[in-house]
Amino acid sequence: MARYRAKPSVVFMNRVYPPSRGASGRVLRDLAMGFAHDGWDVTILTTGNKEAREKDGPLKILRVKAPLKGRTIHGYFKVWFKLLRAGRAMPAPDLLVTLTDPPLLVCAGANIARKHKCKHIHWCHDLYPDIIPALKITVPDFALRFFKKRSVRAMKSCDKIVAIGRYMGRRLTHSGIEPPKVAVIPNWPDYELLDPPEPKKGRGVKKVKGARPFDEQLKGGSGPKFRVLYAGNMGRAHPIRTILMAAEKLSDKQADIEFVFIGDGHNYDRLAKERSKRGLDNIRFLPFQPLHNLREVMQTGDLHLVTMRQESAGMMVPSKFYSALAVERPCVLLGPRKTEIAEVIDDYGCGDIVDQNDVDGLVDVIMSYRSDSDKWLRAYEGARKAGEIFVPEASIQAWLERARGVINRPKVLTRKRRKPVTKKTKRKVA
Repeated sequence: MARYRAKPSVVFMNRVYPPSRGASGRVLRDLAMGFAHDGWDVTILTTGNKEAREKDGPLKILRVKAPLKGRTIHGYFKVWFKLLRAGRAMPAPDLLVTLTDPPLLVCAGANIARKHKCKHIHWCHDLYPDIIPALKITVPDFALRFFKKRSVRAMKSCDKIVAIGRYMGRRLTHSGIEPPKVAVIPNWPDYELLDPPEPKKGRGVKKVKGARPFDEQLKGGSGPKFRVLYAGNMGRAHPIRTILMAAEKLSDKQADIEFVFIGDGHNYDRLAKERSKRGLDNIRFLPFQPLHNLREVMQTGDLHLVTMRQESAGMMVPSKFYSALAVERPCVLLGPRKTEIAEVIDDYGCGDIVDQNDVDGLVDVIMSYRSDSDKWLRAYEGARKAGEIFVPEASIQAWLERARGVINRPKVLTRKRRKPVTKKTKRKVA
């Protein structure tokens, strides 16, 4: 008969959590729900426009006051300090999981774990401070060396580090982290991007009041378009110059190819200004879409774009790539070849890789997918196969196994009070 144990507790720390936008907040919520369904007592320590205690189903949310706008180094430091102070004031959990927003949150996590004498897992989404030069942020060399030393020391104190890509895992071990301490667990697409469940007999698909179909937002222009879609953050690590120049060349060469951008970020306004300045009618912008539109949005793209700076190789893995795979669409990586995304593209044949500054290369690749239906179908099939591998359930299960191993406890079965074992209940617990 299985033994019943008290619930283990876990605290997740990250600056972003829904309804605030951000890929790390989205996957954090999925993982936290997975922990709760596995029998854990789950708390999220995050930020908001005001201090608050909330409930998100089985999850407890503790927000510290820290507006999400105005992302400066000084602003990030204030958020970091507030999360540190709140984490130290919380009751001691069995496990603390830190993410990488704000940067160097692992250092705050190490301090909190020492204070509470709890286990600590660091979930490495972006490799700080290594990625700072790639973001074109000017920081003195002595400061980078100082923060690097502190970061490595904090990660060495962790019980486990979860990297979201193999190249990131290698960079961590090269920095001095013991290989057994590093686990590679890829991120995953939104659940809303997966195949929707079949409607129950006698019931239609639920409609959202006031919702505007996504295809209506795309009306305009003449005739059907071959759509190159960029959906997600356009931050400092995501270059846009090559896309702009490719769009400029294609505007004269192939009028039925259009670029659609959905999202925001550091480069969004710059992209809009350049579009107006260059008179590029083949570039369109749309706002963030609600969840009920998400799958339809991603499926409208004939070809998906993912961009990374060359210098950011092994320091990040854009989540928009997994979204493209979830809707079975070919993907073009505009960036370095020694990355997780490039390796998956090569393994499954689900797209192409173009160097960051290769404008002609990007134009040729887009044209080849537009004119060669066999090539598009082969990449589509590769994306379909890859999409079957990178699913939420696989990564969340891998996470749960690592977490149970860290706190040295098997899967936990819980109940409010002990009941006598009968023939009926024996079958359930045996």
